[in-house]
Amino acid sequence: MTDVDDRRMSFELGPIRPPSEAGSILLRLTRNCPWNQCAFCHSYKGQKFSRRSVEEVRADIDAIAHIAGRIREESEKKGRPIIDREVLSSVITGDGIDEQYVRQTAFWLYHGMESLFLQDADSLVLRADDVAEILIYIREKFPAIRRITTYARAKTISRRSMEDLVKLRRAGLDRLHIGLESGSDTVLKLIRKGVTAEEHINAGKKAMEAGFELSEYYMPGAGGREHLEENARESARVLTEINPTFIRLRSVVPLPDTPLFQLMNDGLWAVPTEEDRVREIGIFLKSLGDITSTVKSDHIMNLLEDIEGRFPEDRERMIQTVEGFMNMPLEHRELFIIGRRLGRFRHLSDYRPSPELEQMRMKIKASDASLDDVILEVLWNYI
Repeated sequence: MTDVDDRRMSFELGPIRPPSEAGSILLRLTRNCPWNQCAFCHSYKGQKFSRRSVEEVRADIDAIAHIAGRIREESEKKGRPIIDREVLSSVITGDGIDEQYVRQTAFWLYHGMESLFLQDADSLVLRADDVAEILIYIREKFPAIRRITTYARAKTISRRSMEDLVKLRRAGLDRLHIGLESGSDTVLKLIRKGVTAEEHINAGKKAMEAGFELSEYYMPGAGGREHLEENARESARVLTEINPTFIRLRSVVPLPDTPLFQLMNDGLWAVPTEEDRVREIGIFLKSLGDITSTVKSDHIMNLLEDIEGRFPEDRERMIQTVEGFMNMPLEHRELFIIGRRLGRFRHLSDYRPSPELEQMRMKIKASDASLDDVILEVLWNYI
């Protein structure tokens, strides 16, 4: 088998993508993160950043197209309108293609081949002409695609010319995901984000002006207990300036293999409780100005996934959700937290007290560990 044939059988996959890109095929333009110093992030620790060539990425696109074609052929051969286990097995065993690539591609086919996500942490660090060439090739090979998205660092976008950004938008890049995390310079320095609030504003405004859909990620709890209110108000200030398409909540969790965890152990960062983070979100929602963004709490780390809506019309409803939780008696707040973290509830509206949850609560109360410590361990297991 030739080298070309080998490449057609596989494509590189990076470690993460946004939850909103669950139905997307993943295409790796860079490996790991060019900054890789954020105190809260464990995704790329110990990994070296590198750029992939246009030729490498085009080979991956060809591989995805080849595998998708083979899945379709086997499905048609068996006279089935759906892609089942037998179809996938025929491609895996018959062609000798590794199962992970077949399943990734089949999952994308199932979702209509409508969205594609460019990995890893900062695709726009590549030359604009190279990214544009890749985007055009993607659109040629997969005409059904309706949305191409990517992570990008605010520092990178702030340094990009408007000409380059418009070029990428016209070549077919639809949405950018930027990790704001915080709008407070104090907190940004604490979590080693490597960017200032002003650079965030500059980058966000440029992205919106260039015509991208923009998802900005705000991290309740990033400032710890000490900077809780500052994190909320300053993040709201920065996001009001930007007015992005989406504001996505990503509650902070200090993972054991991160610098943030070490800061916590050294007493330099006090981990916020579940209630602290909800209270911060309430301050944040009240502090946002005259914007038209859609707020989404679309991540399992957030306690309240009910917080979702568009500004300005849904502001009060979202604030009422926060206040609804905070005004619950302490016992019921604790029962909801336990039930939510054990997968019994997804939304606050799902909450129902039960003898089982009460038994768990009393067991925790009788132990040496606090409820906050127990919940933190549960969150570590999630990730």
